[in-house]
Amino acid sequence: MKTLRPAINEKDQQSGNLDSGLILVEYGDYQCPYCRRAHPLVQRMLNEHGSELKFVFRHFPLQEVHAQAFSAALAAEAAGRQGKFWSMHNLLFENQDQFHQKTVFLDLAKELGLDLGQFIVDRKREDLICKIEKDFKSGLYSGVNRTPTFFVNETKISTYDGSYESLLATVELFV
Repeated sequence: MKTLRPAINEKDQQSGNLDSGLILVEYGDYQCPYCRRAHPLVQRMLNEHGSELKFVFRHFPLQEVHAQAFSAALAAEAAGRQGKFWSMHNLLFENQDQFHQKTVFLDLAKELGLDLGQFIVDRKREDLICKIEKDFKSGLYSGVNRTPTFFVNETKISTYDGSYESLLATVELFV
């Protein structure tokens, strides 16, 4: 069974109960249709169990099949520099079918009320590019080969079948 490498750290995007010892990690790709389907399931889990659970999202853009995945990850991280990572995260999944439009990420930044000049600059920041690349490499080291891939308390789970029940059942094994 594969384990998460490296362990969760302060550079990871985290939500839910940040002090919880129960941690759900998703390696995801904003252009992946399976990640889009998993997104409302994770949201439901956070709504129902967020007081008991820490959620971490790590980028795993599959650029060979999803040409806009890396750009979408940069949009999320750039929004995060203005305190809106999770808002952009949600919008990216909700607007995945618009990624073919040249201005989609800028349009989403406008929708969030971001400082557009800063957003444009931040999307080119080397540290954000490196963060996404490090997330991807950590996925490879952790045995990720598709998206979404979930870990609970640093253990890769293989029982997720696309249903909320399978995700919840796996998390409950660690409670």
